[in-house]
Amino acid sequence: MKKSICFVLLAGIVSMTSAQTMLSLDSCRALALKNNKELRIAQEKIKAAHYERKAALTNYLPDFTATGTYMRNQREISLLSNEQKTGLSNIGTALQPQFQAAMQQIAAANPDLGQLLAPLAALDIASPLNTMGTSLTNAFRTDTRNMYAGAVTLTQPIYMGGKIRAYHKITNYAEDLSKTQHETNVQEVILSTDEAYWQVISLVHKKRLAESFLELVRKLDNDVEKMIKEGVATKADGLSVKVKVNEAEMTLTKVNDGLSLSKMVLCQLCGIDLSTPIQLIDEELENLPMPYTNVGKYMETAYENRPEIRSLELAADIYKQKVNIVRAEYLPSVALLGNYIVSNPSVLNGFEKKFKGMWNMGVMVSIPIFHWGEGSYKVKAAKASARAARLQLDEVKEKIELQVNQSSFKVNEAAKKLSMAEKNLEKANENLRYANLGFREGVIPTSNVLEAQTAWLSAQSERIDAQIDVRLTDVYLKKSLGILK
Repeated sequence: MKKSICFVLLAGIVSMTSAQTMLSLDSCRALALKNNKELRIAQEKIKAAHYERKAALTNYLPDFTATGTYMRNQREISLLSNEQKTGLSNIGTALQPQFQAAMQQIAAANPDLGQLLAPLAALDIASPLNTMGTSLTNAFRTDTRNMYAGAVTLTQPIYMGGKIRAYHKITNYAEDLSKTQHETNVQEVILSTDEAYWQVISLVHKKRLAESFLELVRKLDNDVEKMIKEGVATKADGLSVKVKVNEAEMTLTKVNDGLSLSKMVLCQLCGIDLSTPIQLIDEELENLPMPYTNVGKYMETAYENRPEIRSLELAADIYKQKVNIVRAEYLPSVALLGNYIVSNPSVLNGFEKKFKGMWNMGVMVSIPIFHWGEGSYKVKAAKASARAARLQLDEVKEKIELQVNQSSFKVNEAAKKLSMAEKNLEKANENLRYANLGFREGVIPTSNVLEAQTAWLSAQSERIDAQIDVRLTDVYLKKSLGILK
């Protein structure tokens, strides 16, 4: 047994040195899984879901954001009005007459003191005060025509109503869902490959059968021609045989065309060039090996292994978490905030043309108060979608149970048909042997021989179909149980 398995595996390896490419069922499956575009797409979806899950995990961590801005203003911001600027710049000129008048009043009231203050009366205070006022006016300039600002912000979610946790669970489920969908695609590819493989095997055997039948009726045609020349058969017998020869040739042509197309389909599934000549190992087997599937309790196996059930369970879990996300939109949220803000001009020490900054920290709380029942309606809608997903899961389980029972019934039916086909073939072989013997002895007419040959052809064809049907029904059963790998 081990030697035969090793032989099949070695023979299934693609041999480019031979005229034909030798393939086994396992090698066809491997090539199909390797080259199938849908499986590649599914693998990329798995990667995308994986990175989505990692991205969702970062929502638990603090978020740092840096922003910067530059603004060019047409005019600068002024803290003083134009009248105040003019008054400060000319404050000395305005006070000079008042100062001199005050000196004169003091001198008039106190002549002795007036003599002492006489030098002060001639003192020029306008220029120093004007200069001081101008300096003060310039000190109040903001110079905000060119403004620069920047900030680094830290945001740490504390409580978001369960939204972050629910989203993280959804991405976990989504990653698992993409994996189960990939597994579903794998089983579909294997199923398509097996169907194409056994279709080729069936047509190869039917081609040999058609060639054998053609050889058989041609031999009968030669015999009848000789009998017509000897006068022991009629031309009607010869024409009947020739009609069967033509039918056999037409059947062989159809089988050859169908075989060529079936091999192209198999090559396409395996990712091989359609013009590549291929040969399957099972072509040489006269009796195809019958499968044996022992799965115990069918429904328990199906519920454990069917990727469709797992996909719908994950979809139901996703909808359940979507309810939490919708509900979280209408719950209080709390976040810790921190900033470091820098600007130029800086206002921390007057208006300075320097970059200076400060940090601040705080807590932000958002509490939805009233939205006319919008939150309640959305939560109810999300719950309805979750119930629909759960009902869909129950419906699919019922359909899978029906599919498993049908597949199991067809396996048993195919086995019975094969047993009956083998018995019919034994009878057809015996009938053909007696017909040929009687024809040579001259006791059986040509029409009976043609009937026996036709019955033999039908029995052989039914036996081939029954063998292929046994193989395919086993594949369908494994597919319905989710164990086709």
